Amino acid sequence: MGNPARIVGYSNSQRDRGPDVSIAPDEPGVRDLGVGGAFLRRYGVFKDIRGALSVGNIPADIPFVPARWFLVYDVPGAEVRGEHAHRQCEQFLLCVHGSVRVLVDDGRRRVEVVLDQPSLGLYLPPRVWGSQFQYSPGTTLLVFASRPYEADDYIRTYEAFLAECGPRDDGSAPAPVDR
Repeated sequence: MGNPARIVGYSNSQRDRGPDVSIAPDEPGVRDLGVGGAFLRRYGVFKDIRGALSVGNIPADIPFVPARWFLVYDVPGAEVRGEHAHRQCEQFLLCVHGSVRVLVDDGRRRVEVVLDQPSLGLYLPPRVWGSQFQYSPGTTLLVFASRPYEADDYIRTYEAFLAECGPRDDGSAPAPVDR
């Protein structure tokens, strides 16, 4: 009954895939992923007997002023979300509960990131493919977006993404998009 298969990762085919990326667990800061301008940001955590608090400032800690936000939750563990890129919209992902793996791909290189603490955020710039998978039970992913929903901003197939954003035949990167 049901589908016993589970996603354990994505094949890297011809792209360079580095190791899974993380950032020091107790050290606030930024780590560039080397993939299309994507980065991880660790926020400080303040703990006392009342609980824990992690805070970020906009736009100092998120490189854009959000125009919308959405929550992704109740995702069965075998399901994949995302699987698209944006032409102009920037996104910032925070896993506020549980854990999720995120594939980040610019058409030349890809990495997988584990978001498993509410003090760890992932910035996805435009023209970077993102897929979220291996959601643990009870995971809630908060996503801030720089633009309102615009259907034409989505690149929904990987083939179209590579054609529009991937490396050119000479290996050079596509031209950046004006914001």
